[in-house]
Amino acid sequence: MDEKEISIPRERIEKSIMLIRGKKVLMDRDLAELYGVETAQLKRAVRRNIERFPVDFMFELTKQELENWRCQFGTSNSEKLGLRYNPMVFTKQGVAMLSSVLRSKRAIEVNIAIMRAFVKLRELLATHKELASKLQDLEQQLKGHDEQIQTIFEVIQQLLTPPEQPRKKIGFEVKEPRATYGKRTKGSRKKK
Repeated sequence: MDEKEISIPRERIEKSIMLIRGKKVLMDRDLAELYGVETAQLKRAVRRNIERFPVDFMFELTKQELENWRCQFGTSNSEKLGLRYNPMVFTKQGVAMLSSVLRSKRAIEVNIAIMRAFVKLRELLATHKELASKLQDLEQQLKGHDEQIQTIFEVIQQLLTPPEQPRKKIGFEVKEPRATYGKRTKGSRKKK
């Protein structure tokens, strides 16, 4: 199927993916909106087939995680958000299982779009890791180059500054041995 058949932009799905407990997950309310069903209907379908959703496929947020989520998005009124119960969150595998539980053409199409979004995110993360690794390698190489470049600049600076010529002495130079003037010897004293 072509992605254009699905009226859900990939960016919308990617923005809904959150990191909770170290896993990339989608909340039940976001999935219900994507699938075109009510959140309560989605939760009922999951509860009827709970054996298909182990902890690594789906889990409910704890009260602390729910409070952190509310604070992050600035939501306080749980009635307006339909959050009277702790939300369920689904991993990639849980989303795949949802399409078999909901059994509609829309669910299958949305599921394909979500899987593509997860794959795209994984590719982006891999690319970023590769780029980070390459940047680190370049930094290591540049550290060595910086020292070499600094040495080159110092040598060039030495070549540009002319060496100091020995200065010529001012005056004249006497090549005779020095005479001793004013030095008294034992017999040189005058008697009066």
